Amino acid sequence: MTSDATDWHQRSAELRLDGEQVAAMTSADSIFVEWPFEPLVPHARHTLEVRVTGIDGVTSPWSAPVAMRSAFLDDGEWQAAFVALAEPRGEACPGQVRTDFAVTGSLRSATLYATACGAYQASINSRDVDDAVLKPGWTVYQERLVHEATDVTDLVREGTNTIGIRFAGAWWTEEYGFDGNTRRFYGDQPRVAAQLHLVFEDGATQVIGTDGSWRGAAVGPVTASSIYHGEHVDARRTLPGWDAPEFDDSGWPEVAVVPDVSVVPEPDVAEPVRRTGELVVAEVITTPSGKTVLDFGQNLVGRLRVRVSGPAGHTITLRHAEVLEHDELGTRPLRAAAATDTFTCSGAEDVFEPEFTFHGFRYAEIENWPGGLDPRDLTAIVVGSDMRRTGWFESSHELVNQLHENVVWGMRGNFLSLPTDCPQRDERLGWTGDIQVFSPTAATLFDSDGFLTSWLRDVAIEQARSGGVCPFVVPNVLDEPKAAAAWGDAATVVPMVLFERFGDLAALEEQYPSMKAWVDVLVGLAGDRLLWEGDFQFGDWLDPAAPPDRADGGLTDKDIVASAHVVRSAALLTEAATILGHAEDAAHYGDYAERARQAWVREYVTGSGRIASDSQTAYAMAVSYGLVDSETTQEMGDRLAEIVRRDGYVIGTGFVGTPIIADALCSTGYSDVAGRLLLQTGVPSWLYAVTMGATTIWERWDSMLPDGTINPGEMTSFNHYAFGAIADWLHRGLAGLTSTGPGYRRIRIAPTPIDGLEHASVRQETPYGLAESGWAETGEGTLRVHATIPANTTAQVTLPGRETFDVGSGIHEWTVDDPRGRSSVDRHDDLSAGVAG
Repeated sequence: MTSDATDWHQRSAELRLDGEQVAAMTSADSIFVEWPFEPLVPHARHTLEVRVTGIDGVTSPWSAPVAMRSAFLDDGEWQAAFVALAEPRGEACPGQVRTDFAVTGSLRSATLYATACGAYQASINSRDVDDAVLKPGWTVYQERLVHEATDVTDLVREGTNTIGIRFAGAWWTEEYGFDGNTRRFYGDQPRVAAQLHLVFEDGATQVIGTDGSWRGAAVGPVTASSIYHGEHVDARRTLPGWDAPEFDDSGWPEVAVVPDVSVVPEPDVAEPVRRTGELVVAEVITTPSGKTVLDFGQNLVGRLRVRVSGPAGHTITLRHAEVLEHDELGTRPLRAAAATDTFTCSGAEDVFEPEFTFHGFRYAEIENWPGGLDPRDLTAIVVGSDMRRTGWFESSHELVNQLHENVVWGMRGNFLSLPTDCPQRDERLGWTGDIQVFSPTAATLFDSDGFLTSWLRDVAIEQARSGGVCPFVVPNVLDEPKAAAAWGDAATVVPMVLFERFGDLAALEEQYPSMKAWVDVLVGLAGDRLLWEGDFQFGDWLDPAAPPDRADGGLTDKDIVASAHVVRSAALLTEAATILGHAEDAAHYGDYAERARQAWVREYVTGSGRIASDSQTAYAMAVSYGLVDSETTQEMGDRLAEIVRRDGYVIGTGFVGTPIIADALCSTGYSDVAGRLLLQTGVPSWLYAVTMGATTIWERWDSMLPDGTINPGEMTSFNHYAFGAIADWLHRGLAGLTSTGPGYRRIRIAPTPIDGLEHASVRQETPYGLAESGWAETGEGTLRVHATIPANTTAQVTLPGRETFDVGSGIHEWTVDDPRGRSSVDRHDDLSAGVAG
């Protein structure tokens, strides 16, 4: 049914498999329903249709058939050996492997299953099998590898065929660590494995897999490749036709079969990494030192595609960076990452694009370009996991709109195979604290359910390897088994987000042991006092009060933060246990959460209602995490608003407090304070970076100082999504669209008009269809509020000055008195006079 169907609810549904088998479901459920047919088998291909019947008794037509196929293999069916170059050219050597095979008879289908420890691309008869890049991505390689399953029927022909695989080390051979103390964590050489399944019209099958008969060599144009340092490409080394049947590979040695690889690859549930966009040069800059720098107008993640004609052997160098510092390329934030690509010309016209690396950049410095530079010959290729966009926001305030767009671009860049902290320096790791605070926003902006489900599987593996501790980064290449509040809590927070926003009960159930293991670790750390005290903590990381060289040195006591997260994670586990029907666990951990909450209050809340750390984050946690009773909650909100006013409406929170401060203010009656905090443009604030020309979210509130100098702190990224968690409040709070039932089965419409804006609206592609909410001034002292509620859902509506009421699906509009009073001009004058900066 369409999203504008009026008050439509499902009574039953029917599914039709392959146009024949029909399964009836007497249920109102529309998402994540159990498969009603016989279990799918490997290599199967089907079509699926659906029709629904409403409570009005009307049945819809059958939907258009959706083609589907099984991407998994049967137990024991993975046969391919992992192979590597027998004669690599040094460590982390890129290479190419190939084999020929014959096809006789009429082919029905061909599917290629492939993976790598490193990154690869496969081709058949000189044509790439798909448009994905950096396959298969990064997982906990020691215990979990993922494979692709690609339909290559159209690439295989009768007669002789060739499979070719080109590959490089990528994450597998990268060196990890900080301050010069780095090591190669996984292996010295990349390896690949693939098997091609052929099914013929007569039912016969054939499997061609990597084994010792394949041939491989350190040939091809990629001579060196590194995630951190970049790629070196020499067009003179290109071998046309190397992956075609006519190629003579007798001079290539047979590959080395890698022994004792016990990990059987599994199909990935996440979207592949792809090229998702292109940007042209916005400006060619000549720096004060005479360097040529290209500005693409947007901080992005990807690489450059270059078209150039130069003498054979002529080498061009491209250095990448996110910012300019005093009009020169700002490379200090990259730390040890070279982020440099070199291209060596063949003598003819060449088209270069690195294949097995990526950079975070807006600017590229070009050195040794042959002849006159035409900016049309260079294009920025945007790369990231190809998730579907689901959330859009728009308002009357251009800086706020740009802030939201910056969050979107930050997520696009940092959701590349796994949720990374930043995409440019010698890090790019799956920091658990960053995604813990950002996961609600991620679930709002993009369909990130599969992406995060895949990553959570690695979380569970790393926990099992660390005695239940959810480590700082996943995969845990830092090999650090310590627990840290707000970081390890990704184990409890992210699965609940997937349930709340997508209705993904299966992900919650799958991760329940991980959630429980983390809370059990917290119970042990909190001990008899039920307080997590005295251990290493990141605290309210990057609180603006922290000195540049001490990101953990914020205003909020670390033990207060840690003990609050004991309560929070125990409460989330209790909620998950209740949903999943684990009554005994729900009772046990619910009792523990309450006792830990009381311990937190006894230890950290004074008799006068103040928290020992009199900071924005401390009070925001007390309100948002339910750490105090209802009467005290209001007192905490009062004090939070008082501190924000006292501080001149500038933000005073780090990673922990930033995602929750606006909600804490609004829920205690201070939406006006939340609005002024949002619209602040002084340092520190969300909009300060926007006024400085930012096109992504910064790691620090002042990553760039007002005079154009990069913050002196060692960690100074300009694409770090954590502080962008405010975008979730823009959707839920400001525009007023919240999921209150799993997967938006139940919706809340409750817009929060603030001074400084004339309108704000949001569109959300929910699992049930498109939902919308927004408000706009009418110019007559009233607000016009609109909402679109998808079919088979209901909404609770809370409007200024009216009692809460429910509506069904359809398009709705209401006019209410503007609760802010006064004219728009008067309100905006007051705001501009009262905001610092």
